[in-house]
Amino acid sequence: GMKRNIVRSLTARGCRVTVVPWDTTAEAICGLRPDGVFLSNGPGDPTDVPQTIQTVRTLLGQIPIFGICLGHQILSLAYGAKTYKLKFGHRGGNHPVKDLETGKIEITAQNHSYAVSEDSLSNTSLIVTHRNLLDGTIEGIKCEADRAFSVQYHPESAPGPQDSGHLFDQFTALMEERHA
Repeated sequence: GMKRNIVRSLTARGCRVTVVPWDTTAEAICGLRPDGVFLSNGPGDPTDVPQTIQTVRTLLGQIPIFGICLGHQILSLAYGAKTYKLKFGHRGGNHPVKDLETGKIEITAQNHSYAVSEDSLSNTSLIVTHRNLLDGTIEGIKCEADRAFSVQYHPESAPGPQDSGHLFDQFTALMEERHA
C-alpha cells in the first residue's frame, strides 16, 4: 500500500530508503541498522496484522518511528490504544486538520476507514497532536520519550495538498538527533 511519493519525500531529505514487507520481524529490521522506521499506509483493518503490531511494539524506544494512515493506526495499537471502523470513512483531498501544538490548520488528503479511539489513549504514553476539524477524530499522536509519532492523513499526497511535508523534516530531525 505504500505510495512512491513517500520514498521520494524521504530521499529528497537525504534518506536512503530500504523497503521491507509488512511481515518483516523486528530482529530483521534491527539487523538492517536503520536510523528510523517509517510505517506506511495500506488497506484494511489494522487489527488484521497482529504480528506487525507486535513488531512495532518491539521497536518502540529503540528507533525513531513515523507512521501515516494504516501506520498511524498500527503505531497506536502497538502502544495499547484501540481503533474502530468509521461509519463512512474519510475520503478526499480537502480535510482540515488542526495541529494542536502549533494551532495551524493543514488541508490534508485522506483515504481510510478506521480511526484511533480517544478513550483508549488514557492508559498509554501517547498524546494527541492533530485533530480532524470535520468530525473531531484523532489525526495525530506522539510519544516523545520513544521518538515516535504518526498522522492519520497523507503528508506525501501527490497530487494533493502539500501542507504537511514538514512532518518528513520532523522525522529526519529525530533520526539525526539520535546520532548527535
